[in-house]
Amino acid sequence: MSERADKKELSYNNSITEGVIWKQLLAFFFPILLGTFFQQLYNTADAIIVGKFVGKESLAAVGGATGTIINLLVGFFVGLSSGASVIIAQYFGARKNQDVSKAVHTAAALAIAAGLFMTVFSILCLPYFLTWMGTPPEIMRPATTYIRIFSLGMLPSLIYNIGSGILRAIGDSRRPLFFLICSCMMNILLDVLLVVGLDMGVAGAALATILSQLTSAVLVVVTLMRSPMNYQLFPKKIRFHGEMLRGIVRIGLPAGLQSVMYSISNVIIQSGVNSFGTDTMAAWTAYGKIDGLFWMTINAFGIAITTFSGQNFGAGKYDRMRQSVRTCLKMAFATTIVLSGVLLLGGGFLLKMFTDDANVVKIGLSIIRLLVPTYFTFVCIEVLSGAVRGTGDTLVPTIMTLTGVCLMRVLWLFFVVPHNRTLPMVLVSYPLTWALTSVLFIVYYLSGSWFRRALKRREAAEEAA
Repeated sequence: MSERADKKELSYNNSITEGVIWKQLLAFFFPILLGTFFQQLYNTADAIIVGKFVGKESLAAVGGATGTIINLLVGFFVGLSSGASVIIAQYFGARKNQDVSKAVHTAAALAIAAGLFMTVFSILCLPYFLTWMGTPPEIMRPATTYIRIFSLGMLPSLIYNIGSGILRAIGDSRRPLFFLICSCMMNILLDVLLVVGLDMGVAGAALATILSQLTSAVLVVVTLMRSPMNYQLFPKKIRFHGEMLRGIVRIGLPAGLQSVMYSISNVIIQSGVNSFGTDTMAAWTAYGKIDGLFWMTINAFGIAITTFSGQNFGAGKYDRMRQSVRTCLKMAFATTIVLSGVLLLGGGFLLKMFTDDANVVKIGLSIIRLLVPTYFTFVCIEVLSGAVRGTGDTLVPTIMTLTGVCLMRVLWLFFVVPHNRTLPMVLVSYPLTWALTSVLFIVYYLSGSWFRRALKRREAAEEAA
């Protein structure tokens, strides 16, 4: 590796393992936040243009059930691939160049294999899921069209996600942002051209999205291939390394299963929402895009603290790791409070960006007023689970999340909601389960058992080496 590349690599490493924590967190956080904003803008642009120029039935078709199902599949792989990000961050922090390279090429192989499988599976099977979820007849046809075309973009979507995960693991959150800005702008232009100009409806929205995803995938792959650093991607070296694959699966599989269970519980909730009719589905779809402003922010904090925790743990800087968790919590709570106020005050304006239907807007406002004030109950789940995940401990956090969020939410929907079948009763399952799970994570983090297990694994690995 050249002297210039060594200095560049050291600068990335120093940005996380050295310096003022709050400044470094913000410098790493904001590119992630902007990146997730533009990623969110993909589907939001689809929803706005389709809702305004095609109709509320099409708005429900590009969101609602289709979005929930797509998130289930993509979320599983993103959770699984987070194992690669954690391993790469730890090896990068410990400056183990050869192990970084093996992890990168194993992750690339996983992205290709999973992307091909998910493409075939999605095209063949997902339309049947729409029927199972009770999608209204007037929405079924456009929803099926959208999901089948969207499925063709699974492979580039997964390649981009794993590639950007590699870059963030080594401390580079800027280039993934640039790639998303480019692809998002392309998506908006194609939406206008295909949906409005050529009157292609939901098919045009889906086609615009997958072409944009392909652009971001190409950009991230070219960047990795041209990098002079230890995470450079060589197509001929893409293969599964057994020990790396086992490590990725050990860390990532619980996170992937957690994402699936989240999505399954959301599928069940979506089925309940569907039973209230097209207006409620359209309102829930529009709220979901607005709600995404919070989730992209809190997820950015989660990604940031996972990388900080992983690199500092790998570098043996445990006090700095704990201090970064405290700092991240303060920043996340403050941001959540401000954002909640903005959404409560501007909710009506935001909803009208998606639809002019008065009843849809009315229902959407009732959802905002119910859920937005409870966002703060989720902060500890995201930050503390991200910190623990960065050390390689994922099993117990997954069990807590599955029990506190997913299982309790399903039990609420099956045993409580039938006695008072209203939309608020369905949706209150969110804050109730967030609060319960937050308490579990606070107790677990303060116990320190996760840290002691991580140290034992690290000592065993060093002895084996």
